[in-house]
Amino acid sequence: TLGPVSEARTLQREAFAHFAGGRIEEAVAGYRRALELDPELAIAWNGLAMTLERAGDLDGAITAARRLIELEPDEALGHTSLSRFYQQKGMIPEAEDEKAIATKLAMKKRD
Repeated sequence: TLGPVSEARTLQREAFAHFAGGRIEEAVAGYRRALELDPELAIAWNGLAMTLERAGDLDGAITAARRLIELEPDEALGHTSLSRFYQQKGMIPEAEDEKAIATKLAMKKRD
């Protein structure tokens, strides 16, 4: 049998396939199951954030993106996503702050 981390990765990949196929409810459920098994699976938090955004649940997307940033604070992706979600909610100062962090991290990676 697969261990919880392996199983979580499998569920994450299946959830992504649902997302790519436009099956949003199945994708959300799959990402949530993966995260129950491995709450530190950053790629699943990212997928959940994108899927919740697509479902129109910006508050949920923001929560997931914040968790992604907790796990990977030095990765620009989470900050970029959070900036977009804030912008969609009209939280412009917060969006600009996150965009600045993402830009700084991206520049640092290039050096």
